[in-house]
Amino acid sequence: MIQIFITGGTFDKSYNYKNGELFFEKTHLPEMLKRSRSQLNVEFKTLMMIDSLNMKPSDIQKIISNCKNSKKNRIVITHGTDTMVNTAKAIAKEKIDKTIILTGAMIPYAFGSSSDGFFNLGCALSYVQTLKTGVYITMHGQFFKWDEVTKNSKKGCFEKR
Repeated sequence: MIQIFITGGTFDKSYNYKNGELFFEKTHLPEMLKRSRSQLNVEFKTLMMIDSLNMKPSDIQKIISNCKNSKKNRIVITHGTDTMVNTAKAIAKEKIDKTIILTGAMIPYAFGSSSDGFFNLGCALSYVQTLKTGVYITMHGQFFKWDEVTKNSKKGCFEKR
């Protein structure tokens, strides 16, 4: 079984078509797995629904605590891309003996086919089943060890450091 921890981020933002604002309503993850016809045995747990730029140290500790206490050895965390590398580093410092993948989206799932979220989630679920114990980030078909990745905001992608 795979544990999925949901923290919010662009992945789960919804769009208010009246005023153009992005907001959090509910997670899209169960719907995404249903639409993809996934046959994986997963367990969802929403830890928070926030933009990663608003994440406090206590939020990161909550993520770490849940990773440590989970009975699952394979964990996927949906996370905002702006601080994903920082959270991966904090988790890695704890030396948790599990395979932990952080993923996110540059464009909200609610935007439909233009979102990269669906693809990133699929990659994360594949990588969490195949990579050895450690902390990784996966975006746009690639995976990176937590200490070998950086977000290139100008290009809108993650790159090997």
